[in-house]
Amino acid sequence: MKYLVTGSAGFIGMHVCERLLNAGHEVVGLDSLNAYYLPALKQHRLEKLLPHESFRFVKMDLSDRDGMATLFKEEQFQRVIHLAAQAGVRYSLEAPFEYVDSNLVGMITILEGCRHNKVEHLVYASSSSVYGMNTKIPFSESDTVDHPVSLYAATKKSNELMAHSYSHLYDIPTTGLRFFTVYGPGGRPDMAPWLFTEAILNDKPIKVFNHGKMMRDFTYIDDIVEGVVRIQDVLPQAQQSQGTTAPYSIYNIGNNQPIQLSEFIEAIETACGKSAKKIYMDMQPGDVPKTYADTAQLEAAVGYKPATTIQEGMVKFVEWYKIFQAKLKESGK
Repeated sequence: MKYLVTGSAGFIGMHVCERLLNAGHEVVGLDSLNAYYLPALKQHRLEKLLPHESFRFVKMDLSDRDGMATLFKEEQFQRVIHLAAQAGVRYSLEAPFEYVDSNLVGMITILEGCRHNKVEHLVYASSSSVYGMNTKIPFSESDTVDHPVSLYAATKKSNELMAHSYSHLYDIPTTGLRFFTVYGPGGRPDMAPWLFTEAILNDKPIKVFNHGKMMRDFTYIDDIVEGVVRIQDVLPQAQQSQGTTAPYSIYNIGNNQPIQLSEFIEAIETACGKSAKKIYMDMQPGDVPKTYADTAQLEAAVGYKPATTIQEGMVKFVEWYKIFQAKLKESGK
């Protein structure tokens, strides 16, 4: 099977590429390698993929309409896993046009490529952020998600709407995955596991938003990859499903076991072998107090449920983090 995986130098993208390559598939990985965070980390991830004979890397911006159209035409992908996006809720307050170019224009170039080249299945990344300030717990795919509280969330909701229109108009099977706080080895420097681990190991204070009372459905990277790889084999059919007759589906992909931020910090402290110095702060604009995934639909579709505990996952992350930092120091970066 020939795949296009966008965001291949990203956290989830690298792990998905690795899994597909190990299963014997051909993968073209696309990434713009922008400077949103540490370039050395993106290169570190790519170095895991480049030795594979069945992998080819393409450096390109998703908003390059002509370049994307040519890539689709020349490569004739059978399936597309679209994970590239400008990520981060808080950064969307500072650089809104980055989100428009990457998340909106980028999504339409992917959809157009699928439309004109008969891609058999598009799986794309949405986000638990689309649930906004929903108070019904756990979050279900049938919930109304019309009130995003950040531009990032608005772009992800827009991606779902764009995908549905293309599924309806052009009979393109599309599946959106609402990711719930993914963490693990190779994770992003702007996310809590990295920020807290770095601070604790260097005896610096951590900022604890909403006074530690936020809850998150933390999902370990291996569990996410398992869900992504399994769902891309489940092509949505043009029948009445999830309120539509288009070949379109949406799934939550999370751990289904939300924990309080304070418990999450305790898991990092244990993995680091040190206590954190905490600065308690109010909730930040764009954040939500709780995320909790109802994963029943995904479990029914693929027969899999995430099982990695936060304690197990954080030990693996901290071990990786220490090794990566030692390599950075050694290389002088």
